[in-house]
Amino acid sequence: MLLKAVAAKDASRMLAKINTEQKNNMLAAMSDALEKNMKEILFHNEIDIEAAKETGITPSLIDRLVLTEQRIKNITENINNIILLQDPVGTEIEKNTPSINIDVKKIRVPLGVIAMIYEARPNVTVDAAVLCLKAGNAIILKGGSEAINSNKILAKIIYGSGIKAGMPLGGIQFIDTTDKKAVQELLRLDDFIDLLIPRGSEELVKYVKTHSLIPVLSHGKGLCHTYIDKDADFEMALKIAINAKCQRPSVCNAMETLLVHKDAAYKVLPRLCKLFDDNGVEVRGCNVSKSIASSIKAAAEEDWSTEYHDLIVSVKTVNSLEEAINHINKYGSTHSEAIVTNNEKAADKFINEVDAAAVFVNASTRLHDGSILGLGCEIGISTQKLHARGSMGLKELTTTKYVVKGNGTIRD
Repeated sequence: MLLKAVAAKDASRMLAKINTEQKNNMLAAMSDALEKNMKEILFHNEIDIEAAKETGITPSLIDRLVLTEQRIKNITENINNIILLQDPVGTEIEKNTPSINIDVKKIRVPLGVIAMIYEARPNVTVDAAVLCLKAGNAIILKGGSEAINSNKILAKIIYGSGIKAGMPLGGIQFIDTTDKKAVQELLRLDDFIDLLIPRGSEELVKYVKTHSLIPVLSHGKGLCHTYIDKDADFEMALKIAINAKCQRPSVCNAMETLLVHKDAAYKVLPRLCKLFDDNGVEVRGCNVSKSIASSIKAAAEEDWSTEYHDLIVSVKTVNSLEEAINHINKYGSTHSEAIVTNNEKAADKFINEVDAAAVFVNASTRLHDGSILGLGCEIGISTQKLHARGSMGLKELTTTKYVVKGNGTIRD
């Protein structure tokens, strides 16, 4: 582990000097190699899927593991989109000329070495590596045991193709053991690693934040809400709610709780519950919601704070926009929150008063994703407020440096 961290640190200093064209050539080589080795990737991924099925985990969680030809193509498309994005390194953020004889500017520079600890989703192996590389960073990857075969082959392909295209040795480091002691050791390498990003279960993130000597950037869980206002377009509301819950229920930006204004509930809930039932969704709700739609099961207090990662949704009928906002701020995870309304004042109030990394008006929470928001892809979604919040792309993987130029200037 220590040797990998030392190699990554050495590589990071070389990557910081590499120009944009060189970095883009490395990314292009990785994209081509993934396309050419698609069958091998799918073979190793199938091993992980079969092992996961034997453990009895839910289909929605298995979905997080699955790679298909289309998903691999999506990964390569993300790489190609990142190639087209402006390189943040060296970008001038601010410029100032104080009263004394100096010129001051602030520029973006790489963070250095980033360690990524993640679970389940093998696409993170590639997304994290290519984002770090474009931003001039080295990366250490520690995936979960459930995707070990998929992660190994993906890391092997992108590392090999990157080296052939000029990437420094050690620029991408993959920890291929499933021993949990490796994580413990990694968390203590603060002399070599500049930032640690955990991505996975709430338990994983809490463990990393508690035990790490390295600065951590993360989100705890994705307990996302959709609020249907009394002034909503109800057809739009149905479409958004179904998409937010059903399109991919296992991911962090899926809706877990639906809030409905009392004046909209009788028009929306019966139809929505029928649609949920058609999609295999179990609905748990408050007493008012149950009285409106008989198929709704009783919700317990813990349902309002549960991230299901499954085809389950909790439903609450509220008396006002203010009650909806208070509910979200009490139970939400400050990840992604949505309002469906045609009332501009209601939308503005929701935007200004809901505490979240992303707020959506008349749109699904599933849109909180780096590839959708124009970042190419994302290394994760931060619900913290320092140093980045929301989907983290290239800019979020840099820090800043002051450059001060004088003419023999000294301080009196």
